[in-house]
Amino acid sequence: MVSVVCNNGLNRSVREYGLTEPGDILSKTREIVISEFEKSEEEVKDGMDVALCSLEGRTLKYAGAHNPLWIIRKGAEEVEEIKAHKQPIGKYAEPTPYPTHTMELNEGDSFYIFSDGYADQFGGQKGKKFKTANFKKLLLSIQNESIEKQRELIDAAFEDWKGSIEQLDDICVIGVRV
Repeated sequence: MVSVVCNNGLNRSVREYGLTEPGDILSKTREIVISEFEKSEEEVKDGMDVALCSLEGRTLKYAGAHNPLWIIRKGAEEVEEIKAHKQPIGKYAEPTPYPTHTMELNEGDSFYIFSDGYADQFGGQKGKKFKTANFKKLLLSIQNESIEKQRELIDAAFEDWKGSIEQLDDICVIGVRV
């Protein structure tokens, strides 16, 4: 239910309020979501994690509610992480506006936004979580592949890691190469 209310809030923030900055969109979406939750007879304490980007030319703008943005510059050996704001879309004790981060990308750079489902999946020989450090290593190891090939390799690595263990959560990984 939270996903439906949040999706509605994102759409309204853009269509009804005409917002274009990712931070402004997330802040307005939080307002809308809280307003919708207050209509419920029961108190809703749930929230949603979101990463939101806009790309115009080579200018990337990002805002995040718990979900970061990762950039891999062409030929880089490390992932550049733009940290997310540490509050969900939903009720929060002391809410502050979501900041928009703006950066310039170069040809051949890639960026990734994702849910926590991939890193949180249990598997491997010891049945442990995949973890974000391993996800970063995976993305770095496949950075020279096409985006389509990366998708295949990410899927294969996940299935190999998961093995016979049930998938825990929804997984969304979005990668874009400039």
